Amino acid sequence: MEEKGFSMPLLGDDFPEMELVTTHGVLHLPQDLKGSWFLLFSHPADFTPVCTTEFVAFEQHAKEFEALGVKLIGMSVDQVFSHIKWAEWIKEKLGVSISFPIAAANDAIAEKLGLLHPGKGTNTVRAVFIVDPNGKVRLVVYYPQEIGRNIGEFVRAAKALQVSDKNGVAVPADWPNNSLIKDRVIIPPAKTMKDAEERLKKYEGYDWWFCHKSL
Repeated sequence: MEEKGFSMPLLGDDFPEMELVTTHGVLHLPQDLKGSWFLLFSHPADFTPVCTTEFVAFEQHAKEFEALGVKLIGMSVDQVFSHIKWAEWIKEKLGVSISFPIAAANDAIAEKLGLLHPGKGTNTVRAVFIVDPNGKVRLVVYYPQEIGRNIGEFVRAAKALQVSDKNGVAVPADWPNNSLIKDRVIIPPAKTMKDAEERLKKYEGYDWWFCHKSL
């Protein structure tokens, strides 16, 4: 299997610079969105059932992303005229207007993001990148072509990243509905023995290494 040259940005990397032709015009990433969070998601192809359900779902969550200051961008290797026609079809047949840009990625762009997996042919895989205001990649998720994504999880992840950055904390599984600590957040690990000894005097917790608090 040829995997030579396959690469993708990793967590903490700078999002690679690229010029995208989109349904809203030319977009330069990450420069044009500097100072803003954005979520770029790829899909295998226009006019396919699973991808159509995903685009409708992303649009249904668009106001939640907007409230978090997260801009959405869709992408596949289909040409932009195909994206335009597909968006028109979704509006006409399903009554949903796609408000975010859909980018037409050439092979060079798709390869730069690791969207053309060697074992998956010429269609882009279902990848998601969440990028922070400094242009750093903060989340990368890959889904197989046959499984649609849970869009609500990306709303949760974007909010969790912002909460973590702002407060210097971690968030638990299924936050804000964790089975153990509900919507509370986790205090970072102690760095000294003295800090460990003081933890349960300052915070609630199960032990000094598992302390939590309300925001």
